[in-house]
Amino acid sequence: MLHTAGRHPFTEAEIIERFVGSSTEVYTAAVEERVGRRLEKDWQRQYEHLYEAAFEAELTAVDGVAEVLGRLTTGVCVASNGDHAGIRRSLEIVDLTGHFENRIFSATDVRRGKPAPDLFQYAARSMGVLPERCAVVEDSAYGVQAARAAGMLSFGYCGGLTPASRLEGPGTVVFDDMRNLPELLATAKV
Repeated sequence: MLHTAGRHPFTEAEIIERFVGSSTEVYTAAVEERVGRRLEKDWQRQYEHLYEAAFEAELTAVDGVAEVLGRLTTGVCVASNGDHAGIRRSLEIVDLTGHFENRIFSATDVRRGKPAPDLFQYAARSMGVLPERCAVVEDSAYGVQAARAAGMLSFGYCGGLTPASRLEGPGTVVFDDMRNLPELLATAKV
């Protein structure tokens, strides 16, 4: 449970539903609503050491993702609502940095993060690919919404925290085993 100002808890279910894959703006607005006041600009800094310690101790790569990245023959990138330093640190912890050199895109690069399409559109332009030729692999409802808004085919990975029901919808293939991704991509119309 996340406690804000010590008196306004969010349940684990609320955190998963409302914040997995969200931008800083989304969760800051939710915390402000919960506590009934505006927060200081860098309010979350006092919690960063807890977040970093948890990542160091518990973050693992999705089962099979390293194998899949080694098998893909198309260009890949990361487009995350996190900041560049956090994205890089996460990739380092799970030993995947080498798959994404110079192809890491952050919501800090654009005006609006997910669920807006800006980040995916920016990543596609930077990679020299038309949006309709892109496939997005996402594990959050915000990411799937952003992919749809960007006109990209979405692959909703439900093998993590987000249930399949939050990822389902038009233009989205939902799957639960990362090892199946290459075959799903091969049969997709991208």
